Amino acid sequence: MKGLLVAGTGSDTGKSVVTAGICRWLTRQGLRVAPFKGQNMSLNSYVTREGAEIGRAQAMQAQAARVEPSALMNPVLLKPGGEHSSQVVVLGKPVGELSARGYHGGRQAELLGTVVECLEELGRGHDAVICEGAGSPAEINLRRTDIVNMAVARSAGLPVMVVGDIDRGGVFASFYGTTALLAPEDQRLVAGYLVNKFRGDVSLLQPGLDMLRGLTGRPTLGVLPFAHGLGIDEEDGLRVSLRGAVRESAVEAPYGDEVLRVAVAALPLMSNFTDLDALAAEPGVVVRFVDRPDELADADLVVLPGTRGTVRALAWLRERGLADAVRRRAAEGRPVLGVCGGFQLLAERIEDDVESKAGTVAGLGLLPARVRFAREKTLARPEGTQYGEPVRGYEIHHGVAELLGGDEPFLDGCRVGAVWGTHWHGSLESDGFRRAFLTRVAAAAGRRFVPAPDTRFEALREGQLERLADLIEEHADTGALLRLIEQGPPDGLPFLPPGAP
Repeated sequence: MKGLLVAGTGSDTGKSVVTAGICRWLTRQGLRVAPFKGQNMSLNSYVTREGAEIGRAQAMQAQAARVEPSALMNPVLLKPGGEHSSQVVVLGKPVGELSARGYHGGRQAELLGTVVECLEELGRGHDAVICEGAGSPAEINLRRTDIVNMAVARSAGLPVMVVGDIDRGGVFASFYGTTALLAPEDQRLVAGYLVNKFRGDVSLLQPGLDMLRGLTGRPTLGVLPFAHGLGIDEEDGLRVSLRGAVRESAVEAPYGDEVLRVAVAALPLMSNFTDLDALAAEPGVVVRFVDRPDELADADLVVLPGTRGTVRALAWLRERGLADAVRRRAAEGRPVLGVCGGFQLLAERIEDDVESKAGTVAGLGLLPARVRFAREKTLARPEGTQYGEPVRGYEIHHGVAELLGGDEPFLDGCRVGAVWGTHWHGSLESDGFRRAFLTRVAAAAGRRFVPAPDTRFEALREGQLERLADLIEEHADTGALLRLIEQGPPDGLPFLPPGAP
């Protein structure tokens, strides 16, 4: 198999975006490329055309490779449900809840065969497979149950490139230590390093890169500069991913006279916050995450996003006083939008014997709906029309809403006054619908905000992917990368003691 494993010195070093950049760069060369991540832990997920749930990052990487997302690209997805357990999704379908001890104690090892089979199938249908690791391959306590890092590389003889985030500091020690804590058979696959998020003059870094090669016998395959707004479809974190973090990037000047302020409740186990990317892409829309009632005061729109723990999020809203603040907004006719779990929070009551097993609890009572949690998860790619505009989205939820009325239907949910609710993720990526919705929000909020007529979310996303490919092409040793992908790891890579215990 031809390919590469993009590993990291730790979590959030940039593996996802580097993998996407390499996929798009190879696609530019005319190669048929597929992304792959054997096991992903994320609350940001996506539904493929065949109705399979995979990590949102792998869907983004598939777009980078210009291929249709598939369950083969992310055979195992873990969706945290609390501190000690996760829902396990295999080949796009949930198979149960497991504690970390239960998963690492046996189930994970059983899934290695599934992971390898999916990788092999992708390899047969593509010129190259670019794999993403998880966390660090040097988590020595987890090596025996690994199905995403070096086990994947060993199964296919793939070369490994380790990515380090120099903006955090300690990148040279991290590169050396990551390599030195791998077993000899794993070290033979580690072919080089990639420095990510570098600020400044690269020539000042060169002596360190030379020393690193002398110490490890391995080259640095590139130094990528720090670039704002490349965190597209992150796995987790409080981030508006299309334009970096809202705290990092300036909002474009509004097309109309005023900006529109959007406050997003930072719910526990928040999921698919990528729904907000399309709002952040609009000129003059300011998006921020909040967790206090006073932070809603100047918001023109409050969003209750998706969550993996609806009943837990409901208790959190009440404990913090946010529930009362949202109710006051609704009574005053000020806009509120609930998406998926956020829609369920707005209902009259919630019957949950599946997720939280809390039984029947009262919702916020702002929409005439009753929610019952089903054991089977709804996974769908709905399409429709709202406000005269075509809309597409995707659904991922156990809660089933029974609508009891409303001022008007809203996608699969409803609207009452200035409160909207729907299970559809991704609907705001439909440009015409987003503009129509924001026009109504601005009117209800009394803002002289006008959506720009030419904002095209898909074009903006494509531009991001092209920027990623440009970074690889301009700042990585693409000749060396291509040789690794085509020929595999070079012979004679030295062993660094002590190796894995």
